Amino acid sequence: MCGRYAASRGAEDLARLFEVEKWEPAEALAPDWNVAPTKQVYAVLDRPLKGGDDPRPVRQLRTLKWGLVPGWAKTPDMGVKMINARAETVHEKPAYRRPFAARRCLLPADGYYEWVTAQGELKLEQEGKRKRPRKQPYFIAPTTDGSADEQPVLAMAGLYEFWRDKTLPDDHPQAWWTTCTVITTAAETTPLANADELSEGGPRSLADIHPRMPLMLTPDRWDAWLDPSRTDSEQLRELLTPPPPGTMRAHPVSTDVSNVRNNGPHLLKELPAPEEETLF
Repeated sequence: MCGRYAASRGAEDLARLFEVEKWEPAEALAPDWNVAPTKQVYAVLDRPLKGGDDPRPVRQLRTLKWGLVPGWAKTPDMGVKMINARAETVHEKPAYRRPFAARRCLLPADGYYEWVTAQGELKLEQEGKRKRPRKQPYFIAPTTDGSADEQPVLAMAGLYEFWRDKTLPDDHPQAWWTTCTVITTAAETTPLANADELSEGGPRSLADIHPRMPLMLTPDRWDAWLDPSRTDSEQLRELLTPPPPGTMRAHPVSTDVSNVRNNGPHLLKELPAPEEETLF
């Protein structure tokens, strides 16, 4: 799944990376190394400009609320539970079917966090000696090829939707909500790019960390995914394939990231070894 991620890049940097034509400096977000559901996040999308005469889709960088609220929802409360959409069923689920056909986006990130329960902790929980086992967080990000000057962006496939709060007048600034969700897929079972560098007994693949992962789209698929004129479900589903094996790396980080109130680049710092002695 994807329940927390890091997004420290500024709007100008993202606009350059994704060839954005339109973004509002007033909507710029501060760097966030602990992005959690319900927060405002950056999204890249192709859509005609509001109020314009040109029907041409324009590449935009927008700020959306993480947690998709379907247009038909009576209240926005369900958005908290709809932070992820499964790639296998996104085309048929009532909440995601319409945005999958017409409102697709990319959600840029540095990488995402996932938590592993140590075997010893799991045993204590099963024996009733510990109700809430400690979990070791890992930070997972695209690997570099050694030639780039910067860390590659993690472009997560996403959907966005509009929801109208009918309790507010049309001219109210919060009358319309724009929300989003991250599409996930089965985690890779092939070795991580840095599997040999991880401590003995640690995970060797993304599947060892969690059975699901956010679906990262490589740059060659960005334009096709964002193109609103593409509406054929089967063609769109063909775009939802994981990146080549060995594209991702992972390392253990401090449990400070488990508290959403903690923030800062120190959360990405690699630990020399997991805080739990034995993970597997």
